[in-house]
Amino acid sequence: MRVFIAGALALTVGGQACAADLPLPGPSPGRAYFPTIAPTYDWSGLYLGANGGYGFGHSNWTDPSNPAALSTGDFRTSGFLFGGTLGANMQVGALVFGVEADIGWSNIKGSVAPATLFCAEPISLTAVAANCETKNDWLGTARARVGVAADRVLFFATAGAAFGDLLTGVTGAAAGFSPAPGTFQSSTVLGWTAGAGAEVAFAQNWTAKVEYLFVNLGNASCNVLSSCGFDVISASGANNIQASDTVKFSTNLVRFGINYKFGPW
Repeated sequence: MRVFIAGALALTVGGQACAADLPLPGPSPGRAYFPTIAPTYDWSGLYLGANGGYGFGHSNWTDPSNPAALSTGDFRTSGFLFGGTLGANMQVGALVFGVEADIGWSNIKGSVAPATLFCAEPISLTAVAANCETKNDWLGTARARVGVAADRVLFFATAGAAFGDLLTGVTGAAAGFSPAPGTFQSSTVLGWTAGAGAEVAFAQNWTAKVEYLFVNLGNASCNVLSSCGFDVISASGANNIQASDTVKFSTNLVRFGINYKFGPW
């Protein structure tokens, strides 16, 4: 009996000693955490939008019938404009290639009262407050764009064709004289444009942009009697020579726009 009790005690003490060597139970390790990376924004797709801004530049009138020293030279033009935009982008890596066209209403205009009474002055020297005036009442562009995207921000350069309507005339002449007050000769002209800007995607399908464009619409004419009258005197000294003014127009545009993008492709 004593032998049995002694063996039982030995087994109990030995078991406790072995248990003391085992690691204590603890919480099981959790799952490994792998942070998710948000996908970069894709600029590819077709988009529609609206734009608006301000234009400031100059116009120039010259007439070969007038002595060179009596040319009206340059005068400033300015005004607001707004319109619609249509475009498409294709993204390759960080590079974004696209085409964009826009057209809209413009109120860019300017005038000058020449001290020398030239630039298609009415035939009567008694006409009062006569001004040479240039107006642009609609303007459009068709351009290529290339840019670099930093996720939701796009920096781009752009260049292409510009087109619009130039209204030219001698305004402010007294009633009863030629030309009729407020009558303009209209010409549709084609020129070029170039600029740069930045665009931000503030939602999945919405972007906002700011851009600068230089626009040169080339030359128009002012040679219609009802709008431009006669030159008072020609370089040869002859009177009543029909006006043959060449009118140049260029402007700087600062525009803001918002676009809705369909896509990506």
